[in-house]
Amino acid sequence: MSPLTGKAAIFLAAHVPGKPLLQPNAFDAGSARLLQAAGFDAIATTSSGFAATLGRRDGRVTRDEALDHFRAIAAAVDIPVAADGENCYADDPDGVAETIRLAAETGLAGCSVEDYDRERDVIYERGLSVERVAAAVEAARGRLVLTARAEDLLHGGTLAEAIARIEAYQEAGADVLFVPGLRKSADIRAVVGAVDKPVNVLVVGESPSVAELAEMGVTRVSVGGSFTWVAYAAVLAAAQELREHGTYGYAATLTTARSAITAALEG
Repeated sequence: MSPLTGKAAIFLAAHVPGKPLLQPNAFDAGSARLLQAAGFDAIATTSSGFAATLGRRDGRVTRDEALDHFRAIAAAVDIPVAADGENCYADDPDGVAETIRLAAETGLAGCSVEDYDRERDVIYERGLSVERVAAAVEAARGRLVLTARAEDLLHGGTLAEAIARIEAYQEAGADVLFVPGLRKSADIRAVVGAVDKPVNVLVVGESPSVAELAEMGVTRVSVGGSFTWVAYAAVLAAAQELREHGTYGYAATLTTARSAITAALEG
């Protein structure tokens, strides 16, 4: 087995039980620089956030567009970047492997593969899903930290099935396991306890705190598209104030933030 080197090795080593790696998701090069300036040790991309910057909904981005995006984010910062690879833009294992090989050439430290077919709105059959993960692992070997995602909870599936899948994905060689949609502490503990490899948890407003996740053994924390929606919500609120009231209260937030933002973007 080829050992990881460079940023990929640094990225995997940062997955420490009891001290979760906080990995917020950037939606463009500017937000990536802001997150690095804020002191984070690694960041990830977000498929939904990137799609939003193109005026599209999640899942409407092509592989070539995604690869260009990965390249731009990785070039914008010095810290490790992991990509939201969606379903690797392929149903078959060979197509998944090709996407991972191409992603490894963009400067990334990690990439994920999910088991959800967006076109048909179905979860891939478990056997095929394991084959897809195994192909991704082989293509990523020595080059990228490979995260395998079980999407069941986001699409009407059960926790038991999600756990069975990540157990199989671990056996197939995935470096990190990820079950989006976890909310309850008991469910998070069940997932962490089912595998030996690092576990990522996607947090939302009602999620346990980082301190609580650390106590549960979670190794990485991500936010998905949340920061994108926070930024877009601020723009929408400012626009509504301007159009509906003709006032500029939104400018008050710029006084303290502008210099820090400018410094980060020029850094």
